[in-house]
Amino acid sequence: MNQKLQQAYGASVDVATVRNRVMRNTYWLLAISMIPTILGAWLGVQFKFTFFSGSPFMGLIAFLAIAFGFFYVIEKTKNSGLGVVLLLGFTFFMGLMLSRLIGNILGFSNGASLIMTAFGGTAAIFATMATVATVSKRDFSGLGKWLFMGILVIIVAAVANIYLQLPALQLTISVVAIGIFSAFILYDVQRIINGGETNYITATLGIYLSVYNIFAHLLSLLGIFGGERD
Repeated sequence: MNQKLQQAYGASVDVATVRNRVMRNTYWLLAISMIPTILGAWLGVQFKFTFFSGSPFMGLIAFLAIAFGFFYVIEKTKNSGLGVVLLLGFTFFMGLMLSRLIGNILGFSNGASLIMTAFGGTAAIFATMATVATVSKRDFSGLGKWLFMGILVIIVAAVANIYLQLPALQLTISVVAIGIFSAFILYDVQRIINGGETNYITATLGIYLSVYNIFAHLLSLLGIFGGERD
């Protein structure tokens, strides 16, 4: 891992300094990325934005195409300021995609409280996983392939449930997704600490996706079990 850091920053690099810089920049950019996410969600709620009206499957295909398009261009520009701009553009887009769920939750009389609870729960999960990754002596690098397989299973199950419309399957997907993306935070933060990730834009993207999915699935569960109608 240290060799990778030296290749990225030069042979005379102070490894601890670089790790701290990457981690600091990642956390700062992650915090800043919440601003366009919130803005996108607010605008989406105001204008009732949705990709999923009419044909949910085609909406999912369109979403995946745009998302992977963002992934590609962010990866290509990750070593420049343009990469930051594109990442923030992606987080705005993800805010738009979250607006339908936010709008549904706000339809409950306690909707605002549920959103704040989901936010607090997400923050607690992030803080716990990041702390464990920082202080634990255990190597979590082996989790990567299993977590990736878990995501594929979630995607397949989500596509299937577009047609099946099984509430129990939706609940299972949300619970499993929260577990998988929580583990991804552990994995991604430790990669930074161990020198496996030296680019803060790439690191931010990975952690952002985990935080976003934890919040969305946690909010969905809270809406199902705690939503109150007038």
